Amino acid sequence: MEFDQQGTLLRHWGGKDGPGYQWPASNHGLTIDHKGNIWIGGNGANNDGHVLKFTQDGKFLMQIGIKQAGLGPDSNSQERFYLVAKVSIDGKNNEAYVADGYGNRRVVVLDADNGKFKRYWGAYGNKPSDEPAPYRYTPGSMPLQQFRGPVHCADMSVDGLVYVCDRTSDRLQVFTREGKFVKEIFVEPDSLGDGSTWDVAFSKDPQQKYLYVADGRNQKLHIFDRQSLTELTNFGEGGHYPGQFYSMHSIAVDSKGNLYTTETYQGRRVQRFVYKGLGPVTKKVQGTVWPTTTSQH
Repeated sequence: MEFDQQGTLLRHWGGKDGPGYQWPASNHGLTIDHKGNIWIGGNGANNDGHVLKFTQDGKFLMQIGIKQAGLGPDSNSQERFYLVAKVSIDGKNNEAYVADGYGNRRVVVLDADNGKFKRYWGAYGNKPSDEPAPYRYTPGSMPLQQFRGPVHCADMSVDGLVYVCDRTSDRLQVFTREGKFVKEIFVEPDSLGDGSTWDVAFSKDPQQKYLYVADGRNQKLHIFDRQSLTELTNFGEGGHYPGQFYSMHSIAVDSKGNLYTTETYQGRRVQRFVYKGLGPVTKKVQGTVWPTTTSQH
């Protein structure tokens, strides 16, 4: 669905199979690449092992992987995925980074033109494994050496670092574009359940000084200094009123620095937070950022 800045629906397409492609049982993640094309991941359990690429008008361009009944995890396959969460783009090198994802436990890098698998890795740069992992970790214990998952994001910054969300481990891991582990940070590490690290986005200044982290478990949006990974502030709390969140699932930043959030489960909405410039941080926990006018979305 495509909306304008006022929230008016402009057009929509998809939802069924077409010539050369299979529509996912559940489509998950939506990214527009450096050439204006749209990528989505297939996320329907036992079926979806593929990624689709379209023009913004809905013209089919490419399917990578398969949709087939009875699929299961295979984190070392170079033919398909399993329950992809999100695709991100490195326009400079014409590569697509796939957070693969809900079933597999890895990051996959593709040639963005032909879909060829180029490389992939697991937590700490290890070879991925599908061995069962504890669904929850014990805060303060030795970190799991594989992604617990879902591997919910894999986004590249302007300096070529890849930020990977290992959601139910409450952690972000940072890699080079080749998959070499650089560092990690735990966010709200006592969060159990469905985890705290759901998505990331970067501020729009040239250095991308700030890192935004969607925390769907604790109903917050965290703002970090990206270089030091020090949390500066956060806002939000649970609820359905404007400025509150019910399971914030994804975040995005537009060309003007405005923030967009989506909510899953019973949230079912998109909110926009308007960029007003920089100012001093007066408190770390801001709570609900109430709208000042009724025209804000």
